[in-house]
Amino acid sequence: MTRYIPMPPENFGGLPEENSRYATSRAVIFPIPLERTTTYEHGTRNGPAAILAASRNMELYDEELGLEPYKKIGIATLPPMDTMEGPLEDVLVQISAAQSALLDDGKFPVALGGEHSLTPSLVAAAAKKYENLSVLQIDAHADLRDSYQGNRASHACAMRRVVETCPAVQVGIRSLCVEEARDLPKLRTKIYWAKDIARIPLKRWIAKVVSDLSPRVYLTIDLDGFDPSFVPATGTPEPGGLDWYQVTSLIRAVAARKQIVGMDVVELLPHPGDHASDFLAAKLVYKCLGYIFCRK
Repeated sequence: MTRYIPMPPENFGGLPEENSRYATSRAVIFPIPLERTTTYEHGTRNGPAAILAASRNMELYDEELGLEPYKKIGIATLPPMDTMEGPLEDVLVQISAAQSALLDDGKFPVALGGEHSLTPSLVAAAAKKYENLSVLQIDAHADLRDSYQGNRASHACAMRRVVETCPAVQVGIRSLCVEEARDLPKLRTKIYWAKDIARIPLKRWIAKVVSDLSPRVYLTIDLDGFDPSFVPATGTPEPGGLDWYQVTSLIRAVAARKQIVGMDVVELLPHPGDHASDFLAAKLVYKCLGYIFCRK
């Protein structure tokens, strides 16, 4: 038979089997193409597939860490979850159960969304597993409405549901409604507004964020936390956001001082023919795993 070069496996990073087996991998990519409550632009259900496709075109050597993180970590990739069948409430229960199973297996779960409404279920599972948990949210939107369009499970209510489970620190926020502003003083959260941190030295605010977090942290990253000049492919891009080095510096500092127990990356809305946002999301996941598992 004529020898030929096979295509990379359709997993995160296009990793060989020896570095992507579930049994031996410490991190597991969990694609959740959930899109049930978006109200403006639609297409976040395509986010997980776009991130996985971009990841297979990354260089796997990390110049910052000086190594190939996947070889130290092992990164398995699960099949995408079916999120379109049945009531949203049932899907959210299934998400939480799947997250619990990953945590019980000793895995570090990385959920790829999909809309932000998936996060409370993931956090609830993590909070059952780990004491002293807090949530670090990177986002443009506070997502603290108690209900939106009659739906308490809306993506606009994601962090309101989260702070009912554990406290949060929200970074990069620059959009909220009057109800959220009114309720803020009674909620278990601290906000680092984008307007206050975007143009000041990193050391002046990152150490404060880290100190506000509990010993164990769940990380949720809504990609619209980035300025739209970096990530235009989101459903509700907001001007005035964070840049690549602000976000990665923050996550590296948190990983160095806290135990990050799980994470999600949500709200990518892929634009056909423009893959910069997809690539940033994929590289961000890989960077986070490097910071968490390959500390110098």
